[in-house]
Order: sequence, then C-alpha cells, then structure tokens
Amino acid sequence: MALFQLAADSDETTADHAALREENRRLRKICQALMERVESGGSPDSAPYAAFERSVLLAEQVRERTDALHRTLDELNQVNTRLRAANAEAEAANLSKTKFLAAVSHDLLQPLNAARLFASALETHTLPEASQALVGHIGRSLKDVEGLIGTLVDISRLDAGVLHADKAPFAVSTLLDALAEEYRQVAAVRGLTLHYVPSSALVESDLALLARVIRNFLSNAVRYTEHGHLLLGCRRRSNGLEIMVGDTGPGIPEPQRRAIFLEFRRASQPQGNQSRGLGLGLAIVDRISTMLAHPVTLTSQLGRGSLFSILVPYAAPTTAPRITNSRPVPFNEWEHGPLQGCVVWVIDDDPATIEGMQALLGSWGCRVRAAATASALEAASDGEPPAVLLVDYHLGEERESGVELAARLRHRYPRLAAVVITANHEAALKRTIREADMHCLLKPLKPLRLKMLLATLLKSR
Repeated sequence: MALFQLAADSDETTADHAALREENRRLRKICQALMERVESGGSPDSAPYAAFERSVLLAEQVRERTDALHRTLDELNQVNTRLRAANAEAEAANLSKTKFLAAVSHDLLQPLNAARLFASALETHTLPEASQALVGHIGRSLKDVEGLIGTLVDISRLDAGVLHADKAPFAVSTLLDALAEEYRQVAAVRGLTLHYVPSSALVESDLALLARVIRNFLSNAVRYTEHGHLLLGCRRRSNGLEIMVGDTGPGIPEPQRRAIFLEFRRASQPQGNQSRGLGLGLAIVDRISTMLAHPVTLTSQLGRGSLFSILVPYAAPTTAPRITNSRPVPFNEWEHGPLQGCVVWVIDDDPATIEGMQALLGSWGCRVRAAATASALEAASDGEPPAVLLVDYHLGEERESGVELAARLRHRYPRLAAVVITANHEAALKRTIREADMHCLLKPLKPLRLKMLLATLLKSR
C-alpha cells in the first residue's frame, strides 16, 4: 500500500514538473514576443534599453531637483521669518520715530514759539539804537533756529511717511496774495522788489504743503539774489496752473540743476550772505511735489537768473472752496486798520505763550484777553464779545481740543472768527479744521503771517 502511494506521488511530481516546464516555455515565448514588439517600435538609431536607462536617469534628476527645491523652500521660509521679524522691528522703530517727531513738534517748538512772540513784540518798542540792533539779531537768530528745526522735522516726517496730503479746492489767490504781501517786505529788507501777478484760478491741492513749496522758492530767490527783482505769478496751461517764482540772481550752472534737489546740497551763495541752511529745502520740495503729483521744473541762465515753477491741477468747475478768504490787507493799511482796538481772545495752556501773545497782539493795538480756559476769559471779559479767537489745539490730555472749544464758543458768539494754532501737521487735522470753517496756523507761529490773517479776518467782518 505504501509502495503504491509512493508511485502515485512520483507520477504527480513528474506531471507538475512537466506543467512548470510548459508554463516556463510559454512565458519565454511571451517575453520574446514582447521584446520583438519593443524593438520593432523603437527608433532605428536608439536601443530600447538605452531609452529605459535615460528614463531612469531623468527620474533620478527630477527627484534630486525636487529635493533641492524643498530645501530652497525651507530656506526661503526661514528668510521670510527673519524678514517678518526685521519688518516688525522697523515698524516699531518707525512708530518710535513718529512719537519723537510729535514730541519735537510740540514740546520743542512750544518754547521757540513763545520766544519768537516775545522778540517780535520787543521789535515794536521804542528802544535805543544799540538795543534795537540786538533785538534784531535775536529775532534773526530765532528765525534761523526755527527754519533749521522746521526743515529737519519736515524731512523726517516725509521720510517716515507720516505726512500726508489733504487736497481740497481753493482759489489760488488765497495763497499767493498772502505770500506776495509777506515776501514783498522780506525782499525790501534786501533791497529787492517783488513783482506779483495775481490769478483768479481755482486749483486743487494741499494748501499748506503747496505753501511750503512756494515759500521755499521765494526764500531761495531772496537768499541768492543780490540786486534786481523777484517775480511771483501764474501761467495757465492746458493741464494745470503753473505757479512760478523767478529772480535776477546769478543763475544755476547746468551740472548743479539736478543736484540741488538732493539732500545737503546748496548752490554757491553770494558773498556776505550768511543765511543759514542745511541744503534740505529743495529736497523737501522734491518730496512734497512727488507726494502731491505736482511736477516741478527749473530753468536758469547764468548771470540772468532762475525760474522755478510747479504745475497744480485745476479744481473741478462745479467745486467751490469751503473757505473763501478776502484779499489780504496791504501793509500800508495796517497802521489805521482793523487791528486797532479789536478784541482778541487767546486760549493756551502754556503760560509763556500766553504772555508772548499778549505782548505781541498788544503792540499791534489789539485788546487782548488771554487765559488757559474759556471760562476764565468769559469771566474777565465783562460781557464784551470777542472778534477773533486764537486757540491752541492741544489743551491738555483730559481737555477738549481747540477745535471743539472753538465750535462751542461759536454757538455763543456767532460772528466769532476762529484760528487754531498747532504743531500737528497731520492731514486729518487740517481737514477737520477746514471743514469746521476755521483757519489753521502752524507753530512756530510766524508773527507776520498772524498779523496778515488777523487784518484780513477783521476787515471782512
């Protein structure tokens, strides 16, 4: 029985071997057929195995480059992380710079503002000739300090990006008439004459920033012109109003015409001109004109003079200015003009500024009431209504702003003209003051500018 079983197993094994051999033979035939098909489908100049090897090589290169890409992405992520950290530090530094500028604008300019007021008031007094000369030197020195600090603060604000434009429509005469009256006197001190051609055009711009540009043009014209005259006027162009300031100075050589718009670059000054400056005035002009999108041009001829101009867009015909100022009162009308005997209220939380304003306004013939609060003024006024209110914008952390206080007093005195005085150059504040139908003057206060504004406001009552 066992022998029979072994024979049966041997037969099965033999049959399995035969089946395997048959299967192997069949698979070989299939493989051979596939190889023939691959070889017949390939190009005559390339072997199929070479193509396969190239495919494997390409796959390996793709894998290596993918790994390299992942490594690069990881490195970029690390760089982005560092950049985000650096950007956060830069923003913190910029915020600190902004706070510093705010402190400079208010805390540093506040005592300078008071000093200018005292010096200007003293100039109106009858003094010995030697003392009058000393007062003049003090006034000029304070003006130089004011100009230097103001220039540094302006360029820092522009670089920090904290100064923004507040564009609005206005009659260009409201700006140029006042500047013409102001610089006619400034030019006369240097023995120069100013020719002014007024314009009735309506333009759209930031009045304060545009004034900064024109003032710079006029100041440079006075500084660099030894004899002759200056020109302030406008020319209507198809794409805007060109405001021009010309002089009969020495002219600017061609190689210097681009360089003078860079920081700390100044043209050669005439001998004996000791006017101080940092060479930042035209750099500020360049930044402001870029911010406002008002192109500035310069033409000059050696020995014949220079002409600076800025192109300002027209206001829409249907748009009217919110505040329409009267024509400035000429200097020769001031002696017996509207300032004599007018009641002016001054509200400021700085005692030195109050004393300075009292001295200055009193020297102009005004009847001045000054205090830190409106209630104190009303108590001392004996019911006499004020004609003009001069109010500081910052009246303390927990007090209402100058704009709010002026609005409250206007409800009580409807004909009250309000002037807000501030060291804050923010566009939003200027817009708020303008929309409240008030006027804005920036610190350090320019006595001549204040006097012109007061005379104009009082004459229009």
